[in-house]
Amino acid sequence: MDGTALARRISEQTAALAAKITERTGTAPCLATVLVGEDPASVTYVKMKQNRCAKAGITSRHVELPASTTTQELVAALTALSEDPQISGILLQHPVPHHIDERAAFEAIAPGKDVDGVTMHSFAAMGFGLPGFVSCTPGGIMRLLAEYDVDLTGKHAVVVGRSAILGKPAGMLLLEQNATVTYCHSRTVDLPSIVRQADVLVAAVGKAEFIRGEDIKPGAVVLDAGYNEGNVGDVHFESAAARASLITPVPGGVGPMTIAVLLEQTVRAAAAQAGLELADL
Repeated sequence: MDGTALARRISEQTAALAAKITERTGTAPCLATVLVGEDPASVTYVKMKQNRCAKAGITSRHVELPASTTTQELVAALTALSEDPQISGILLQHPVPHHIDERAAFEAIAPGKDVDGVTMHSFAAMGFGLPGFVSCTPGGIMRLLAEYDVDLTGKHAVVVGRSAILGKPAGMLLLEQNATVTYCHSRTVDLPSIVRQADVLVAAVGKAEFIRGEDIKPGAVVLDAGYNEGNVGDVHFESAAARASLITPVPGGVGPMTIAVLLEQTVRAAAAQAGLELADL
């Protein structure tokens, strides 16, 4: 499954919409990125997102805070961005330093600017199948499944991982499309036996090549949402590809889709804040 090609298409459509919003309002959509500390991987991710913003006609404002920032200081910064009419969407780069209450920080983001889909409001909207912003990686996974015409009705989807911004929302979005969903995690007993039942497998466990080809059901659709040292995912690609009908590579699969959904949701947020209907643009 070519996430790079689909992400490029979505980004082109997003750029066209951003240009129309800029023309109609006189102001380009703007994504605020907030980084606490100097984690090298996080710094790289933020720069990548800023570069993609520029290509899509989205301006960006970067807020860099020291690693010593307190929860209260981070909440204050995010609240200020939420109240700033020039900001369309807000991205708090995670993980934040351990001493910060990440959930409190996320909840300081106004729901209408939660373009990364990390607040409880967005989580509830995904759970109830209501309009809102989806968590970007699960949203990218769903777009890939739709692009490759994967009919989820009645399929057994197994999600390995239960984080609040990846595993859990991925399962909810799959359930909304009529899949039967099983969540697995670090305490699941006999995990391989459950993985072998998956018609659709979402690997989001954060362990390099944790899932091997011998545990993939022949013909299964495999979505690898992992990214680990050595540029590898959570699935051993070569052995899994020999059995899967469709599989995402790492890199070039789910990763590009995450950023594409983030930018698309930023433009949607800008349109909503300007009182514009996307259908009219």
